[in-house]
Amino acid sequence: MQILIINGPNLNMLGIREPEIYGRNTYDDLCNFISQSAAELEVKASIFQSNHEGAIVDCIQSAFSVYDGIIINPAAFTHTSVAILDALKAVGLPTVEVHLSDINMREDFRKTSFVSLYCEKCFSGFGFDGYKMALTYLKNRKTG
Repeated sequence: MQILIINGPNLNMLGIREPEIYGRNTYDDLCNFISQSAAELEVKASIFQSNHEGAIVDCIQSAFSVYDGIIINPAAFTHTSVAILDALKAVGLPTVEVHLSDINMREDFRKTSFVSLYCEKCFSGFGFDGYKMALTYLKNRKTG
């Protein structure tokens, strides 16, 4: 099983950006956690991060017929990007949305997620563990 993990804008700034919300762990720490979790679950994970909406759309489109599922943390694009939603719908892959913080407990504008209109599941507020939960969900969906 091959899973594409996409991280949106500012996640590359983990450990620096608002550590009271996101913690002190870095983006490299997150990537290592994802890789270790994937290995434990015996799935292959490719990780991509961009601060650019079009690059994320291109990455989603390139997943067609290559990956078995997508895990996406669209970050700020969660609340603004119909383009990312449309790309997910176009490729038709099982998709899980992940957020490090609980977006429903933050500012009102963060409670709207365009991406969730397509995603099968959302793990929000579980920190890094949300990615492992998403990997587990997709693996169980495929094998279950």
